[in-house]
Amino acid sequence: MNDTPQLGIGIGWRPEIADTVEALSGVDWVEAVAENLCPGHLPDSLVRLRERGVTVVPHGVSLGLGGADRPDARRLADLAERAEALGSPLVTEHIAFVRAGGALTASPVLEAGHLLPVPRTRDALRVLCENIRIAQDSLPVPLAVENIAALICWPDEEMSEGQFLAELVERTGVRLLIDVANLHTNQVNRGEDPAKALDELPVEAIAYVHVAGGIERDGVWHDTHAHPVTAPVLDVLAELRARVAPPGVLLERDDDFPPAAELAGELTQIRETITAASTASPRPAASAGSRAGDGVTEEREASDTDAARGRLALSEAALLSSLVAGTPVPEGFDPRRLRVQSRALAAKRAGVVAKVAPELPEILGKGFRPAFLAYAGHTPMRAGYRRDALDFAESLLIEGRPEDSAARRRLTLWWRERAAARPPRRTTRLVRVARAALIGR
Repeated sequence: MNDTPQLGIGIGWRPEIADTVEALSGVDWVEAVAENLCPGHLPDSLVRLRERGVTVVPHGVSLGLGGADRPDARRLADLAERAEALGSPLVTEHIAFVRAGGALTASPVLEAGHLLPVPRTRDALRVLCENIRIAQDSLPVPLAVENIAALICWPDEEMSEGQFLAELVERTGVRLLIDVANLHTNQVNRGEDPAKALDELPVEAIAYVHVAGGIERDGVWHDTHAHPVTAPVLDVLAELRARVAPPGVLLERDDDFPPAAELAGELTQIRETITAASTASPRPAASAGSRAGDGVTEEREASDTDAARGRLALSEAALLSSLVAGTPVPEGFDPRRLRVQSRALAAKRAGVVAKVAPELPEILGKGFRPAFLAYAGHTPMRAGYRRDALDFAESLLIEGRPEDSAARRRLTLWWRERAAARPPRRTTRLVRVARAALIGR
């Protein structure tokens, strides 16, 4: 891992704070959400940062490397194109699944609209390793993958987070993006010790580190990226720095952006934490384990992986269907935690739809959020957030809502301009009911 680029201190670039990021002093690099960039029309702010010599790293959120299906070739090509357009030294993604169902389960594809944890099992590891190798072969620069925050625990897991990541690195050579806020989240939500995870994972494989804020409600930590970084998260950063000097550390903020002075203050806290921890006695790095499966033929490996994909597909589809379509809770899961996760997914959908279709909360006023949450409780997202906004508006019109005639006319016009020549009629309603019944099987 000696060729890992030295990045320094960075911040997540977001359009809402583009001017602020450009003006902040001491920012060595930035990270941008890959799916929000168009290679032929990069935002002027990112172009100016590149011209100043600031490194830009594209951060993907939609590959679903932890899903049962092999990575989509088009999504991989898009990620590669963004890396080349930005002249990036690496790209990053998540150890997560974001969709389930489809051909492997002979069921409709369900979209989570969120990063969901993979089970730490041999099956999931086998599939993840193959998916990462496919991604590595398709990308022009090295790949680093990120540990995610989780509200839920899979039953019958076979490895700790550190063990899972260590074996992943050993099998694939992939780099790691370690999010210390996510390690703290998993401590609160899953009772996992961040120090133990750091002891077990190969810290020399770290490409860079994420630091972000969150909030605790009713004993559950929500990794919001919309609150200040807390002292416990900085403590985990210090634990990591006591073991290794990370090539880069980045502050993430995705919503409720504070004034520039507050962002600058958080960057200063990060620098001070790293400096203070660097004077501590270094902790020993984890030793490499033995690769499971050594001596197995390529044919046997491929056969085992295909079987593992089938089993993983069924388990991930059952979980996601429970979360977004209201089907029964799969055996072994905590029903209360799944309800928390389900509400969190619906709330995120509402927030993103309000951003991509701001006319909807304007038309519906205070009724937007409760109406959307009611809709999300029985209607899975099927093709991204913009389609979700159209489906939501269609569902209201089918029901003769909103009750205010002027608002209903505005919503009809909005829907018609984006979706079809006329508003949905009774036949459309029957089709939607039938589709929902199929998903709920």
